[in-house]
Amino acid sequence: MEYARAFLCGGLICGVSQVIIDRTRLTPARLLTSYVVLGVILTAVGVYEPIVRWGGCGATTPLFGFGYTMAKGVEEAVRQYGLPGALTGGLTAAAGGISAAVVLSLLSAVLFRSKGRD
Repeated sequence: MEYARAFLCGGLICGVSQVIIDRTRLTPARLLTSYVVLGVILTAVGVYEPIVRWGGCGATTPLFGFGYTMAKGVEEAVRQYGLPGALTGGLTAAAGGISAAVVLSLLSAVLFRSKGRD
């Protein structure tokens, strides 16, 4: 049942994203940025935590989950270090994902050649 909830939650988030892209003039880059910010805001007001408990990886994997991870990292760092933790907590919590994105991007750039636009 856990897998079904994760699939439904992640699928719903991605489905809403696709409808927004298809029906509005919002570019994918702006939508991605908006989702990260919205994940932080929903976590800050306490709305996203119940979604994560219900949807598991389906809620933490999409970009809302990246914002959720950053917000939780800031919350923990502020609890431990006070106000300076607000500056470092988000990046510390998301460092694994950020590092993986950089390394995999570099690896794909080295292994594959892009085709020129003609």
